[in-house]
Amino acid sequence: MLTVADIMKHTYRMKSAGQQILELARTQGLIRSRDISAQGLPRIALTRQVRDGQLVRVDRGLYALPNRQSSEHSSLAEVASKYPEGIICLLSALRVHELTTQSPFEVWLAIPHKGRAPKIDYPPLRIIRFSGKALTEGIEEHSVDGVTVKVSNVARTVADCFKFRNKIGLDVALEALREAWDSKRTSMDELWRYATILRVANIMRPYMESLS
Repeated sequence: MLTVADIMKHTYRMKSAGQQILELARTQGLIRSRDISAQGLPRIALTRQVRDGQLVRVDRGLYALPNRQSSEHSSLAEVASKYPEGIICLLSALRVHELTTQSPFEVWLAIPHKGRAPKIDYPPLRIIRFSGKALTEGIEEHSVDGVTVKVSNVARTVADCFKFRNKIGLDVALEALREAWDSKRTSMDELWRYATILRVANIMRPYMESLS
């Protein structure tokens, strides 16, 4: 039989766990239920905070403070929280780098060639597979809504656009190349490097030469 002292101790532990979870949400922006377990905190504390309105359920297994300030790239933060190994690429990366006026409704995500595609209810994903240097080179980290998001850099993104021109359109690739060059966001050496890695050097060469 539980004593009053036992109940008070349990209440204190739950309150302390709740405070730790809220602090985690403040520092990370988005938290996953598995983050709670990794911290040795009881998931029941998370459930109670959602019930009490201290946290809101953003998606399955993903939570945030109810007054969280989100950016236009909040969907990228949600994807990175659920699948941190993924790399934001192509149209989504163009948007991050402000190299296009398009606003894709899907998140374009690069994963290993033989990797298992993440199962995410929202936002919708467009999976692109890479291997070797084509997967690991030219990746930078951005902080979006307190979440670390991997994004292909400017030069790499432009080369990707030519690599997948049949998926996104050659006009998009040409626009990205022109915008990146005119805004001095990249150099010929960088473009050539990633064009070589992605095996589109011969395709990009005439367009690159027209810029110089």
